Amino acid sequence: MSATVDTHSHDDHDVHHHKETFVTKYIFSQDHKMIAKQYLITGVIIMGIIGILMSLMIRMQIAWPEQPNVIFEALLGKWAPEGVMDADIYLALVTIHGTLMVFFVLTAGLSGTFSNLLIPLQIGARDMASGFLNMISYWLFFLSCAVMIASFFVEFGPAAAGWTIYPPLSALPMAQPGSGAGMTLWLVSMAIFIASSLLGSLNYVVTVLNLRTKGMSMVRLPLTIWAFFITAVIGIISFPVLLSAALLLIMDRSFGTSFFLSDIFIQGEVLHYQGGSPVLFEHLFWFLGHPEVYIVLLPALGITSEIIATNSRKPIFGYRAMILSILAIAFLSTIVWGHHMFISGMNPFLGSVFTFTTLLIAIPSAVKAFNYITTLWKGNLQMNPAMLFSIGLVSTFITGGLTGIILGDSALDINVHDTYFVVAHFHLVMGISALYGVFAGIYHWFPRMFGRMMNKNLGYLHFWVTAIGAYGVFFPMHFIGMAGLPRRYYTNSNFPLFDDTIDTQVVITSFALLAGAVQLVFLYNFIYSIFYGKKAPQNPWRSNTLEWTAPVEHIHGNWPGAIPQVYRWPYDYSKPGHDDDFVPQNVPMKDGEEELHH
Repeated sequence: MSATVDTHSHDDHDVHHHKETFVTKYIFSQDHKMIAKQYLITGVIIMGIIGILMSLMIRMQIAWPEQPNVIFEALLGKWAPEGVMDADIYLALVTIHGTLMVFFVLTAGLSGTFSNLLIPLQIGARDMASGFLNMISYWLFFLSCAVMIASFFVEFGPAAAGWTIYPPLSALPMAQPGSGAGMTLWLVSMAIFIASSLLGSLNYVVTVLNLRTKGMSMVRLPLTIWAFFITAVIGIISFPVLLSAALLLIMDRSFGTSFFLSDIFIQGEVLHYQGGSPVLFEHLFWFLGHPEVYIVLLPALGITSEIIATNSRKPIFGYRAMILSILAIAFLSTIVWGHHMFISGMNPFLGSVFTFTTLLIAIPSAVKAFNYITTLWKGNLQMNPAMLFSIGLVSTFITGGLTGIILGDSALDINVHDTYFVVAHFHLVMGISALYGVFAGIYHWFPRMFGRMMNKNLGYLHFWVTAIGAYGVFFPMHFIGMAGLPRRYYTNSNFPLFDDTIDTQVVITSFALLAGAVQLVFLYNFIYSIFYGKKAPQNPWRSNTLEWTAPVEHIHGNWPGAIPQVYRWPYDYSKPGHDDDFVPQNVPMKDGEEELHH
């Protein structure tokens, strides 16, 4: 585990080792910093915009069902005749919104951007273990995005079986319009996406284990790197299971097998499928699906650890406990998937086992939450936008996590399963928390990526409106969920029972439109600052980690001359006996100075 790299390896590389063309620098780049930007623009910005647009259309349909809407007519064309949204396209929007946000924005966008940017820079490496594999990983991701978006342009529309694509809706091409070519494209896109994800994850793991600079032991790694490393390990373990499920589904759809189908009747006619089980698909899907929650969440928590320590100007509280909690979450995440399936006819004893493991995972999660709060306690808080988003993440992580205790209990879950309560829970704990992590990371490492600063005041506006909007959307959802309102219905006007919820739906949609609109402020700030932002100093946040020791200009190999050597852990903030309130990792220990390891 302690493999380190000689500081002077690759130092004879001339900085301008070969002439770079536009194509090799910006398109087929093998430099981790450029690939991070490609993931950021493709995954977070472009896919994020499409995903948010879909969610706003979903919200407008639910608040004002069956009313003509010029936005629907403009964006959906034949799927919204005279501006009234078609029921089939509503399901497709729900499906593709979920897929884009969970996989493309919060898995590839978050990990792809920050693992690529930070792993080599924070461990003291010239680049990733394999720049070529890194490039292939990005372009496979790009291809999977293109295939997924292309599914909107096939005759019967994109996949419409929910983002969990349960059979038989996903397994029978004749089941509904969205079960045709759009579903096939969804499966092809996900297969390509999983290949991309596995190549990236293997690269991250090898880089962290083999390319650390001299002195960078595993217990001197920043918590960001621990989070990215364990996230990659979870991905390597669980993504192949989803690939197998997707391949078996392709077999059922196109080659007449019966893995997930049995005793199907369509309009009184018996189909030939015998012996399959749709519940088998649920097991395969959720065996990835629950670790996926932590693949999304752990990088955001790692980013938060770094930003909260830096902006509290004090060491992170419980460094080793934080590492152990990441390891515990990774292990437990693979043995809790059954809590998504309490009403699938599961044996009640098995349900109680999954309840036990699910409630266990609350312990390492609470350790992280308490350690964040304790780090903030009596700190010299620097309230910049990155810090606000990090504190916002701690807030949504706790509020979203608390409802997980209800959903993780097999007896309590039955009452609220498949209602808006579930939607509220996982959007807060996974969606909003991870998005806050993305935003915090962008505001914090923007100077490292682009050499300029983002506008702080626009950042404050972005945070406060987003935070109010997010709680305004998802807090009321808990209550309409407890009232029994089912999710994924494109209108509830046929059920007089739910007439009382329509006013709440309008309030939720108003907050959603507000939160969606303020993302335009972020987008403006992001694009403007890339070109015209204030020039950034080398270490704008007075931080300890190695990425701030590299020059502002991006160069091949990250550091001119020798790679910095590491002498201390990354959280020596406000350490007695030093003139500054931060001591970078490459500053040698003074005589008699004690090394901290909380």
